[in-house]
Amino acid sequence: MNNIGDLNNQNILLLQGPMGSFFKRLDRVFRKKGAKTYKIAFNAADWFFSNRDNVISYKGTPKLWQNFITDFLHEHKIDKIFIFGDCRFYQKIAVKTADSLGIEVFVFEEGYVRPNYITLEKYGVNGNSKLPQAISFYEQLPQHEAKQPSDMKNSFFSVAVSAIIYYLIANTFKFLYPHYIHHRDFSVFKEAFYGVKNFIRKIIYTLKDSPYNRLFKNQLSKKYFFVPLQANDDAQIKKHSSFKNMREFIEVVLTSFARCSDKECFIVFKHHPLDRGKVNYTSFINALSKNLGIEKRVITLYEINIPNTLKNARGTVTINSTVGLSSLYHGTPTISLGKAVYNIKGITCKGTTLDEFWENQTAPNKALFKKFTNFLIQNSQINGSFYGRMGDLEKL
Repeated sequence: MNNIGDLNNQNILLLQGPMGSFFKRLDRVFRKKGAKTYKIAFNAADWFFSNRDNVISYKGTPKLWQNFITDFLHEHKIDKIFIFGDCRFYQKIAVKTADSLGIEVFVFEEGYVRPNYITLEKYGVNGNSKLPQAISFYEQLPQHEAKQPSDMKNSFFSVAVSAIIYYLIANTFKFLYPHYIHHRDFSVFKEAFYGVKNFIRKIIYTLKDSPYNRLFKNQLSKKYFFVPLQANDDAQIKKHSSFKNMREFIEVVLTSFARCSDKECFIVFKHHPLDRGKVNYTSFINALSKNLGIEKRVITLYEINIPNTLKNARGTVTINSTVGLSSLYHGTPTISLGKAVYNIKGITCKGTTLDEFWENQTAPNKALFKKFTNFLIQNSQINGSFYGRMGDLEKL
């Protein structure tokens, strides 16, 4: 996938990238292609993970960012901007400003298709994606086999080390960037505490939840609905759905399930890995289930085999998680309650209400889903990694 055009003699601005050296390495790729590059750092960690000869620090207040970025784009005659995510404060203003000036914006995000892919879209990602949503568009596409991605050697260790270094440097030298605002809690001590809790809970719940892998495959097969919870502070919820937070989503789903589902059916909630050390919804789910009189039909878990769980589920309920794509891949009926690139009639149960879904699930059209997936990979996915090999990015 390469829709970014010729890079030779182009003036390129990189804003905040993923934690770590990804944008630093990408900067070098662009330079080899003949581009003149600039990088803006918003905190000391951004500066640390940049090439020293082209990094500019923004130390102004949030209120002054609009004027700064407008002047910067004009002064340096920027042709293209590359960012990670499009819902953060600085990115949103930069995107809006660039759009008004006719400057191309390219947005990186975690892969829609995983593993071994990262997302790169022009204009926006997730709910801001410009990918076609009409079923007729995909119906007319030819059917073909997508190329299998190479292993990008992405590892949890690389992610963890990058995060630790990033938070440590940004917090230690916070006084150098006193006005910086982060999109999440920015305390290195809290993140370290959450990290330890995450690791401990992973060990505990891997053992505790493992019997359910066998139950889902046997006694409970096609007798439960699967609900993968998303990260509580995810922009996917805040910006691309009508839900304020995950608690509201859980309450809506459980209330509907209690009212409309088959009384012999179960519902399975799974915590998001990023929330494992931060948020535990078990007590909330148990209390709500008891009030609704369905506590014996509700299961809350942390560590289970996702493919096995999806294959044996009667259906999957999500806001817009990438697990929804995995669910469709396994042929499981899926309903999306938010804005998602894959929420297309004929693929998901789009047009069906949540109350109706419990009794009326429609499996995805396999041929249509395959066409959609191939188009998605060709037009928005790059065989590469933020924390492993650059992969096809080296070929831009």
